[in-house]
Amino acid sequence: MDAVLSNDMLTREIGNSGIRASAIGLGTWAIGGWMWGGTIEAASIRAIQASIDNGITLIDTAPAYGQGLSEEIVGKAIKGRRDEIVLATKCGLVWHTQKGNHFFDYDGAPVHRYLGKDAIVYEVEQSLKRLGTDVIDHYITHWQDPTTSIDETMEALEQLKTQGKIRSIGASNTSPQDVAQYVQAGQLDAIQEEYSMVKRDLEQSLVPVCLENKVSILSYSSLALGLLSGKIGPDRQFGGDDQRKDNPRFSMANREKVAALMQAIEPVADHHSATKAQIIIAWTLQQPGITFSLCGARNEQQAAENAKAGRLRLNAAEIETINAAAAVHLTNLDG
Repeated sequence: MDAVLSNDMLTREIGNSGIRASAIGLGTWAIGGWMWGGTIEAASIRAIQASIDNGITLIDTAPAYGQGLSEEIVGKAIKGRRDEIVLATKCGLVWHTQKGNHFFDYDGAPVHRYLGKDAIVYEVEQSLKRLGTDVIDHYITHWQDPTTSIDETMEALEQLKTQGKIRSIGASNTSPQDVAQYVQAGQLDAIQEEYSMVKRDLEQSLVPVCLENKVSILSYSSLALGLLSGKIGPDRQFGGDDQRKDNPRFSMANREKVAALMQAIEPVADHHSATKAQIIIAWTLQQPGITFSLCGARNEQQAAENAKAGRLRLNAAEIETINAAAAVHLTNLDG
């Protein structure tokens, strides 16, 4: 029997919301094309549908991914299958107003971080329309806005929940202080943060406060933008607006360290008839406090590979082997 397929898809609850979803989620930043060198809509739709076909029920998107493009593609892909998925999207990066803090420019126009009640009420309607649905299962503040109190933001979100437009509340790119304020202001079910074998700082900063308050953690960039996929060798070139082009984390020295890590975990992958990327994702899901792992996919093959990681269960000895290899090879990684 293929060991990768010997278990059911791991599912977990989003905080105290009562909503269960696959522990592997599909992240759709790359599907929006922005900062990923463009997108091909037909291939993206097939990737989303293949994810669902392979047992992934959690799909995460955001208006900022291509200024609505990712949401629109997700909306097309889930048409007729809405009841099969838990749909997450975000608010707080806005281009319809210049309130809040300027964050970056997109095609020469300003995008602001703003979580005022007026913007959230406006944004949710836009997202519902693009996604072709009447409810968002998990609604997340994308980046935190220092110009608006969390009390005001949560008041707006709780109101949307009462109205039945959203079912649970999340926050992304937070500090421990932010999480404490959200918890005090209402029911925060989850946070979404970058976490991977090469970026583990939230184990000290955010995991303790989340465990204490029963707040789930959705980790993104589990494969560190592909660095930990086992597929980016020394010869790989990045062009155009691909964010990895000038990223110090993708230095030649780092790629060599990661290659050594991959060699060290190869016996674990072989034992499970799994790819190294699947082992890395499964390891991520077995770290304390990490509830979900969001993985990007731009084609059907990547979607199916990611999904299989949700059927993997690593034993304590395997986790220890991976931890020891990471301690040796990933210490002092640049960037």
